[in-house]
Amino acid sequence: MKFPTIFPRIPTAPMQRSKIPYFFLGLAFLLAISAVALLIIKPGVKPIAQTPQNPPATVPAKQEVPGKIDKPVSQDKPKSIPENPGVATSANSPEELVNRIAKALESGDLVALERLIGKDALDPDAVARLKTLNAAGLRLREVNGIREVGELELNSRTRWLLELADQDPDHNKILLDLTRKNGKWSVEKITLPPSPGTELPKTVLPDPLDIADAFVQAVLKQNFEFARAFVDPAMVSDAKIAGLCILFEEGEYKLRKSKPLRAMFQRQDTIGFLANVETSDGKQSAQFSLTLKQPPAPSKWIVSEINLDQLLADYARRVAGGDVYYSPLVKNPAGGDTLALYFEFDQDEMNPRTRRQLEIVSMILKADPGKKLTLSGHTDALGTNDYNNSLSSRRADVVRDFLIAAGVAKSQIATLGKGSSQPRRPNVTETGEDNPTGRRANRRTEIYLDF
Repeated sequence: MKFPTIFPRIPTAPMQRSKIPYFFLGLAFLLAISAVALLIIKPGVKPIAQTPQNPPATVPAKQEVPGKIDKPVSQDKPKSIPENPGVATSANSPEELVNRIAKALESGDLVALERLIGKDALDPDAVARLKTLNAAGLRLREVNGIREVGELELNSRTRWLLELADQDPDHNKILLDLTRKNGKWSVEKITLPPSPGTELPKTVLPDPLDIADAFVQAVLKQNFEFARAFVDPAMVSDAKIAGLCILFEEGEYKLRKSKPLRAMFQRQDTIGFLANVETSDGKQSAQFSLTLKQPPAPSKWIVSEINLDQLLADYARRVAGGDVYYSPLVKNPAGGDTLALYFEFDQDEMNPRTRRQLEIVSMILKADPGKKLTLSGHTDALGTNDYNNSLSSRRADVVRDFLIAAGVAKSQIATLGKGSSQPRRPNVTETGEDNPTGRRANRRTEIYLDF
């Protein structure tokens, strides 16, 4: 008797051998996949499309935040600048090139930096200094860390400033001189800050653009004494410097971001710049000019002339209601310039604008107790001589009292009452009629800076 089989039959040997080829085929497939994966993830091997010279077209550009420089995600830094930097990278605009250099500085990408600057501007000393700065870590100021200084030559050579954060003011500036050739901009020269504890040789003097920029920056910051250090006192009066400080403050001017200083002419020892300013809201623009001269060498350039005609005209239109004679800076009958503060008819009280002007004057006097000034009060022709003499004295006295209250020593101030004897403008027209505009300009206190 035969019983049914409970378990399936075990395959015979020939059936097992038939699956061996499939096993090896699968193994070969897995080995091929592994080899491809190793090639992809192997360090240092990157597709050509991912190199900086050929960025992928499908990656959208990151939106930049104004005034802030993006830093690369990667924290890897090249070890050093190559010993023989190549030809500088060119760009369509100075802004584009400077911003690329700034990003390379902040990220510590020395290879990109040498490519952007090029061998003509990177001498061995500059390479060594860049390595030292990079080792310490570089970060630009969040506000105005990048700005255009001005043009060295119209539309062909320009200078930009990169200002480092958390650095001493004497060691935080990187200057880039750019030149334009065949429609492209490249770096002509880079000036790096000196190492801490070192001083520039006395034979290295600032060029005229440096002096013009330093002077205008001092005026913008209402730093009278610093601005005064850059002028020829025999040619540029203290009143003109103070008047420019007042114009900048009251007119709410600032330097234009694009081409703030432009070289108008250049001779061997004389150069002229046009300073472009605009209102704080950017809606109105104005100009004034600076002329600089270089005394016999070795000597730094100095400001020898300031022409404020265009700036005063814009100030009169916007601040003084169109009255060109209602100016904070007037000609002194004895020669030179003087400051003027104006009063309403038959009044000896100062308005808020006059007070702000005097605050600037008080800062100048308090900075140096040895400085003195003379206040001369004036009136228009209406009224008797006795009354006008008294009113003019009160107008001088009220200015004196304000300065004393602001901290100026009484010994630094002298006052005079001139009545109606020294009008700036005619009190009557040529036909003998009343001239309100002229009389308005005559109701004033003039400030003679006896420095």
